[in-house]
Amino acid sequence: MVERHCIAQPAIGQLRSALRGPRAAILLILLLAVSARLLPGLRTVDDAYITFRYARNIVEGRGFVYNPGEHMLGTTTPLYTLLLAGLALVTGSRDFPVLALAFNALASAASVGLLYALGRRFADHWAPAAATALLWAVAPYSVTFAIGGMETDLTVALLLACCYAHVTDRPCAMAVCSALALLVRPDTAILLGLLWLDLALTCLSKRQLIALFREGLIMLALLIPWLIFGTLYFGSPLTASIAAKSVTYRLLPMEGAVRLLQHYATPFFEHKFLPPVGVFSVFALYCGLCALGSLRACRRDRRSWPLIAYPFVYFAVFAMANPLLFRWYLSPPLPFYFLLILTGIWTLAYDLGCSFSKLRAETLKPETSALAVLSLFIIAALALTINAWDLHPDHGPDRPAPEMAWFRLELLYARAAEIVLSHAGPGDTLCAGDIGVLGYHTRMPILDTVGLVTPESTRHYPADPDIYITNYAIPADLVLALEPDYIVILEVYGRRGLLPDLRFQARYRLLEKIEADIYGSDGMLIFERCASSRNPHPADKQP
Repeated sequence: MVERHCIAQPAIGQLRSALRGPRAAILLILLLAVSARLLPGLRTVDDAYITFRYARNIVEGRGFVYNPGEHMLGTTTPLYTLLLAGLALVTGSRDFPVLALAFNALASAASVGLLYALGRRFADHWAPAAATALLWAVAPYSVTFAIGGMETDLTVALLLACCYAHVTDRPCAMAVCSALALLVRPDTAILLGLLWLDLALTCLSKRQLIALFREGLIMLALLIPWLIFGTLYFGSPLTASIAAKSVTYRLLPMEGAVRLLQHYATPFFEHKFLPPVGVFSVFALYCGLCALGSLRACRRDRRSWPLIAYPFVYFAVFAMANPLLFRWYLSPPLPFYFLLILTGIWTLAYDLGCSFSKLRAETLKPETSALAVLSLFIIAALALTINAWDLHPDHGPDRPAPEMAWFRLELLYARAAEIVLSHAGPGDTLCAGDIGVLGYHTRMPILDTVGLVTPESTRHYPADPDIYITNYAIPADLVLALEPDYIVILEVYGRRGLLPDLRFQARYRLLEKIEADIYGSDGMLIFERCASSRNPHPADKQP
């Protein structure tokens, strides 16, 4: 018994030691990140259901398709789709929203852990690294899309893994993570381009071209299977959604730049508490802190410059391209932006502490004063972030959730899907602009007015500017050419183009109207094709 006691004592001491200080902090942050994604419950966004339908068709043996028999790549995230399909096969579950939530919770823990590890090297201290990880763990722009079923957390985790591999001089690991990141989302190419540029410059300066060639081959070897499969199966390994969305949506010049500027000015949702003048002042402070953080990181490690440049290059690329910025495209640069701000605060507070200590010969250590200042900022940033959460949301599960985890439109589409199913027959087609919820719940053949899975739709865009009220409108000629059996749209999408068209009115009747004022719409409208204008389905034809 004495011997066992002697052996147990060091083990207990090691455990107590591990649970103190930075290790305990990061463990609690990891648990918080997972809890923050499990607590709100499912609040799945429409685009996630598109990926779910692809994954379900793979599992059910229909192939990597949205509509069976139609080889169109309408999802931007093939790797995430395959991962969900694999999870469904392994677990036996076909509840893809739940599978996505569980996977995203784990991916969020990985992204928080990687952010902390990267921050330690970036700022040369555990405190700003832990602060960055903490703020990202509860950030609405991370939590919302994790519970929304999107691939955001996986995207961020892979980008952070690429960066960590780069700054720790592990080019082979960076090559592997780079290939995976590109297969999760194409916009990861922005950061990957910076990382590979730095790797190329380093190899050239050291005359290690063979090493650069080797890493490139590793990445290419992982991408080649998808490139071959995508080309043979879909006609292109690139998703059709990028080209379709670029011509379908109508935006004002510089609209993307303004949206990004607002986003970077309020990373902790300052606009919910501060007046515009206050937001402008705080944004100016953030810019200065980013500069200080960048200087500190570059002095420590020259290889960190791609991480520093990434948020601003991301801004420039999307501002110049000016696409419709879906909210999940605003998430990837945020953890890097957080890291720059918090490293800047630490640097400023530490340097000022050093200066005061020298001038007044005070016994207070610069690190202590820096921790105090950083703690005050964390408290303020957390208060602002938590203020962007709802304790009791007005729809969906009655659990705390980010305000931006809004999915009232998806709930309306679920109701519309039930109505359509109660009337539709075998082989009937359904037409819509938002095809996620409708396609997943009805399983009907979908005709897509945006062009994600119905390429002929893009021939009708750009549409007449006069028919737009919001950034999207459906031309009458498009629907008449597709000849769907059922149509589900928000009224505002068709107010000036589709609904007033006499040809449309002659061929379709209003089946039901669901009350809704989303985007200024006068309800969600469900149309059924008139019996007189229906063509018999092949199954109905006499031999």
